[in-house]
Amino acid sequence: MTDPTQAPHLHRLAEFTGRGYDKGRGRLMCAAWALIAEPAQRSVLMPPRLRALLLRAFGARIGRGTLIRHGVRIHWPWKLTVGRDCWIGVGVALLDPAPITIGDDVCLSQQAMLCTGSHRADDPRFEVDLGPIVVGSGSWIAARATVLRGVTIGRDAVVGATALVTRDVPDGARILAPRAEERVR
Repeated sequence: MTDPTQAPHLHRLAEFTGRGYDKGRGRLMCAAWALIAEPAQRSVLMPPRLRALLLRAFGARIGRGTLIRHGVRIHWPWKLTVGRDCWIGVGVALLDPAPITIGDDVCLSQQAMLCTGSHRADDPRFEVDLGPIVVGSGSWIAARATVLRGVTIGRDAVVGATALVTRDVPDGARILAPRAEERVR
């Protein structure tokens, strides 16, 4: 219910078209992933080796030796590339309406989120705003950190727990929360 005494608001969500968003596969493949394979791959009962096989069957490129734990949410596996010997922890969310590329020896800790999509805040139709994410080899995205669309994390970088990353992170950079003793000064 709208209040006629208030000024009109910017967004008209009924006019949303999704322009610029391509799922990358047909309806049948998307449905098979969303209804059957995605819930199965998240299960604690699925061994990691079978999880990687299932993801590959749906188009993900997963390197040898990569460990993907249970509870990992992957929006569209065919838009995901993961290098060799990576660790993807429990509850990680890989929301990939645009591609996510992860190098070798990368650790994504528990409940980290990589999100390649958002919406254009200044657009009355609230259309999508997409950008790929690249995580360089040897990097660590710590627990509950969030990396947003269009960001490149450099090689051997560390993104500390709960960090929000909206811009590129250079090779070897450390984005860490201050220690408790430093915060009280």
